Amino acid sequence: MKKSDFDFELPPELIAQAPLAERSASRLLLLDAQNGTREDRLFRELPDFLQPGDLLVFNDTRVLPARLYGRKGTGGAVEILIERVTGAHEATVQLGVSKKPKEGARIELADGSFATVLGRDDAFFRLRFESPEPLEKLLLKLGEMPLPPYIERHADASDMERYQTVYAREPGAVAAPTAGLHFDEAMLATLRDKGVDFGYVTLHVGAGTFQPMRADDVRDHVMHREWLNVGAALVEKIRRTRAAGGRVVAVGTTVVRALESATRDGELQPFAGETQIFIFPGYRITSVDALVTNFHLPQSTLLMLVSALAGREFMLESYRHAVAQRYRFFSYGDAMLILPKGR
Repeated sequence: MKKSDFDFELPPELIAQAPLAERSASRLLLLDAQNGTREDRLFRELPDFLQPGDLLVFNDTRVLPARLYGRKGTGGAVEILIERVTGAHEATVQLGVSKKPKEGARIELADGSFATVLGRDDAFFRLRFESPEPLEKLLLKLGEMPLPPYIERHADASDMERYQTVYAREPGAVAAPTAGLHFDEAMLATLRDKGVDFGYVTLHVGAGTFQPMRADDVRDHVMHREWLNVGAALVEKIRRTRAAGGRVVAVGTTVVRALESATRDGELQPFAGETQIFIFPGYRITSVDALVTNFHLPQSTLLMLVSALAGREFMLESYRHAVAQRYRFFSYGDAMLILPKGR
């Protein structure tokens, strides 16, 4: 299986560069893989497709303002993108710089403090931030929201709110679980009133999620590491939902990755730790019965994940339909509700 098997033509103008005025004003492509049908709907109609007793599972990670700017000792500009906070004053980062710094080099930040290069791990650098403040507090003071590379503008003040879900509470991500960006408080209230229950996982999305797949053979690809937590209370809630005939609906591919990582011998179990799980066609997803998600990059691991859920040909046909109907793509774009086969 080749990464080119997951390609499609995407006009650049369909890549959403900013959010809509209202979170829930997006469009919704309803995909029923069992019947091979698709319908063009609105995200505000999502409650119509859910039932009392269904369980929506959200990723409650909170995005850090993880992009910093500084200068090398020579005066050259440096862009720092936090990949993962590894300690009170240390992080793994990506560096945007003309010449890669060596171990021991110092980068001056805007407040006069410094970051020291501790070493390098493949494409990432390890930095120690020489500041009396913990790194998370330093980021809140100096950092910029880390908009994805396909959004061709700098983050502004509005992104501090809009590139964050309304239910975010566990800081640690450097990219948003974007399927959740469509939910506002009014939508959540409507779903509660209908009898839909909520549950939460935490998966801290890393900057590695935007790294392109370099291997031509899908089986040769190695996923980046991400930390997650699936708690015992959620595991029990999922068991009760299934026993009562309700559906488990994941909000975002990060929820699917978290739940599948916590599944052992076909049974969901509490789990906290790292995952490198790679889900592509041939893998049988058992932890969820439906998925709310955004549209993904061509040849991406996330397109492969949804293809494992609903079938490669059906998903590629659906993406071509979305392009023809001028859906908005990626983080600030429109959404899909995928109902897989046999669920």
